[in-house]
Amino acid sequence: MTGRFTRMVRLAAVLLAAVACQTGPAQGAPAAAPPVQPSATRHDVVTWGASADRLGEGTADRGYRLVVHTSAAGTGLRVRLSNVFGDRPLTLDSVYAGLQSQGAALKRGSNKRLTFDGARTVTVPAGATAWSDPLPGSLPSGSNLVVSLHSPDAAGPATGHGMALQTSYTTQGDHTAEESAAHWTATTGSWWYLDSVSVRPSDPATGAVVALGDSITDGWASTTDLNRRWPDYLARRLQKAHTEVKGVADEGISGNQVLADGAGQAALHRLDRDVLSQPGVRTVFLFEGVNDIKAHTGVTAADLIAGYREIVRRAHAAGKCVVASTVGPFEGWPEWDQAGEAVRQEVNQYIRTSGEVDAVTDFDRILRSPYDRARMLPFLDSGDHVHPNDKGMQAMADAVDLASLDCDR
Repeated sequence: MTGRFTRMVRLAAVLLAAVACQTGPAQGAPAAAPPVQPSATRHDVVTWGASADRLGEGTADRGYRLVVHTSAAGTGLRVRLSNVFGDRPLTLDSVYAGLQSQGAALKRGSNKRLTFDGARTVTVPAGATAWSDPLPGSLPSGSNLVVSLHSPDAAGPATGHGMALQTSYTTQGDHTAEESAAHWTATTGSWWYLDSVSVRPSDPATGAVVALGDSITDGWASTTDLNRRWPDYLARRLQKAHTEVKGVADEGISGNQVLADGAGQAALHRLDRDVLSQPGVRTVFLFEGVNDIKAHTGVTAADLIAGYREIVRRAHAAGKCVVASTVGPFEGWPEWDQAGEAVRQEVNQYIRTSGEVDAVTDFDRILRSPYDRARMLPFLDSGDHVHPNDKGMQAMADAVDLASLDCDR
């Protein structure tokens, strides 16, 4: 059953139920249905995302001007602020969103204040996140959105995404309302306290795909500030294609593993927060495993396959499809050995043939050399033999069957 047909059936059922409800309750019977909450009536879709992790210490009276690149277009922009790794409440007394002109400068008239339950200030409890109210106006696809935020008293462990591969800006004091770059003279290569942006697309059938991965998905070795991670290339393909999937969230963390915490929480431990909680997600794209294999911790193919199965089970239970990729070649990386290669080959055989995922993308086949299947094709290799260069990132995105992302369960 196709995704579009399934959604048509669901829509017809909703319309029939709505018609039936128009007759009202039986005479004398109480109205049983509670009021529908605003969050339930919106059809938000993630247009940008980055995995939350711990980022050192927060700084009081620090301002951040964070540049992120959107995928899906829509209205009613909302941002999600994260204090997941904090050990105390985080207060943000000024948050704005605008469009980048150049550097830290914003396009004239684009910078608008965001509110939270109608208030200009929000306090996010330790271990929690907070969504802003929707901002009036439209956000085009492929925009460089700039979220400016200020905390008067940030301290303790900060939450954010370390390897942004995007230049953002910092300042002391609250200059969030300014569109000028005059006070935003320092730079940062991380995204602080921001982990998701959503919009409401014009087509209510629009959905999103979330890429769950490690440093390859995070974009390591791709060109900074040019959005050349493989999920970025995928997002550009989706914007031009006749598909309902338009949103893309990149939830890669450099060094991440499926099974063990270390460089960020393990994929198994962050799946709900980083992936399943994102609005409008239709499909999870799973591409992890090389760090589990090359870490020499004794992880077997059976261990890794059990981890994949758990991710697939939980994603399916949440009504999401799963597209999985084979683990890419990495001979030439210092930790490569024949034992790890044997695990990789067994894992890839499972991914290709088990039928337990909804679709497979074979990144191994795309990246490997035809002369040495354990080694990356030099033309696509960044030089470290595990991370693709910009051309490799594009080749990966081009290998994804877009129709496989547009499915329902």
